[in-house]
Amino acid sequence: MAVPVAFFALFFAYPVTAIVGRGLKAEGAWQFGRIGEVLSRPDILDVLWFTTWQALASTALTLLIALPGAYVFARFDFPGKQVLRAVVTVPFVLPTVVVGTAFLALLGRGGLLDELWGVRLDTTVWAILLAHVFFNYAVVVRTVGGLWSQLDPRQEEAARVLGAGRFAAFRRVTLPALAPAVAAAALMVFLFTFTSFGVVQILGGPAYSTLEVEIYRQTAQLLDLPTAAVLTLVQFAAVGGILAVHAATVRRRERALKLVDPAQTSRRPRGAGQWALLGGVLLTALLLILLPLGVLVERSFDGPGGYGFGYYEALQSVGAGGSSTFLVPPLEAVGNSLRYALVATLIALVIGGLAAAALTRRAGRLVRGFDALLMLPLGVSAVTVGFGFLITLDKPPLNLRTSWILVPLAQALVGVPFVVRTMLPVLRAVDDRLREAAAVLGASPLRAWREVDLPLVRRAVLVAAGFAFAVSLGEFGATVFIARPDNPTLPVAVARLLGRSGELNYGQAMALSTILMLVCAVSLLLLERIRTDRSGEF
Repeated sequence: MAVPVAFFALFFAYPVTAIVGRGLKAEGAWQFGRIGEVLSRPDILDVLWFTTWQALASTALTLLIALPGAYVFARFDFPGKQVLRAVVTVPFVLPTVVVGTAFLALLGRGGLLDELWGVRLDTTVWAILLAHVFFNYAVVVRTVGGLWSQLDPRQEEAARVLGAGRFAAFRRVTLPALAPAVAAAALMVFLFTFTSFGVVQILGGPAYSTLEVEIYRQTAQLLDLPTAAVLTLVQFAAVGGILAVHAATVRRRERALKLVDPAQTSRRPRGAGQWALLGGVLLTALLLILLPLGVLVERSFDGPGGYGFGYYEALQSVGAGGSSTFLVPPLEAVGNSLRYALVATLIALVIGGLAAAALTRRAGRLVRGFDALLMLPLGVSAVTVGFGFLITLDKPPLNLRTSWILVPLAQALVGVPFVVRTMLPVLRAVDDRLREAAAVLGASPLRAWREVDLPLVRRAVLVAAGFAFAVSLGEFGATVFIARPDNPTLPVAVARLLGRSGELNYGQAMALSTILMLVCAVSLLLLERIRTDRSGEF
């Protein structure tokens, strides 16, 4: 536990505490009265209300649209199922900047809807809600569908034999068993939408602001650290409560259910109703997921002189078309992002792997507190972390302000929770008697780990590395503060291009977003192949 605790203390707790302290301290004394002053301001109350309201609306809409998809993936067996599962999961690993850009190409000025019917939805709440559904569709499908596929269908069939109708059997038998998974998925969707930044920043315009967006505005644009500090504490408290409820829900799910092999519950659709349901889910995936991504790709090739590679070619030069957005060719952001993400993945695997190994040793409250510590980066504004890096890691012996390692360190903070959540269940499933037998035969702890644990968790390590790589590749909130002008990442480069007027900047943003989408999609497809590779089962 020592290395992960030291890592989080130095690169998470220290920067966050410093930035909050600067906002709430005056002349060396804490000014807690500022909390009441900030929270009583009408503009801040509007931000809090919109943040909560849009998160609730996004969660409800996501559940309404995604639950039929969860049922189809859980109960039906059809050609192309694995490919479709990977397709609907692509949005979840996409950077929020790419999601915002894709919906801007679909719903914004000059977008597909604007060209066909003269309708614009950007700078409206509907654009934000639809983008959130797009982003979180896979959360519900994976969480609820994964459990649904393991529920024994004979229980519902027995209720039907005893006289219950189809709806009554579902309501009294299946729904209570699914309730913990539905609640867990809903809480995770609420968490992701409550802390939304890139989507709201690009699609919401000046009219809409979530807590995360307002923290960025107060910090980077207005330099109002007291207000930013109070909003950071509010977001931290709210997300901490969400994570606590989520943890309780997961524990309930683990205790309450007896599961069966998913292969026993999946079959081909029967009857017109089931085929219609399958068709509806396929149509939803086409309109909600493939259409925005397809429009994004189409816009990246649609240049002033017709379709071609003009925008991609412009990425290779500095100041194309008179633009001075970058000090280096925008295409260099691809190599920067890949290098940063690889280093961040390595850091996340080391820190997350050690943390997961420590959590397999059950030690009561100490371990539970350590587990909660690992989830804290999901509850604190990434903007606060990035700005905290700038004001704390600028003095010897940790003068990293101008160092390239600052970006991978910030990205690794977000990747560690994914590594832990991927590896922990597998490590806990390893029989302790195997380690004990190796020790009896004379193996040292290191060799026992190498010979016993590593072969069993190798695939989980690869999956964890893939998730950490995808998450690091798309990190934006902290990186936007600390990425150097001559070494931008892909999400930062896209945001810079979208922030400047001009058709060339817009087209280059579409081209860079397409490149970033392809890199993330390839990572996900490799993950899906590893996950479904039966030869590596344990």
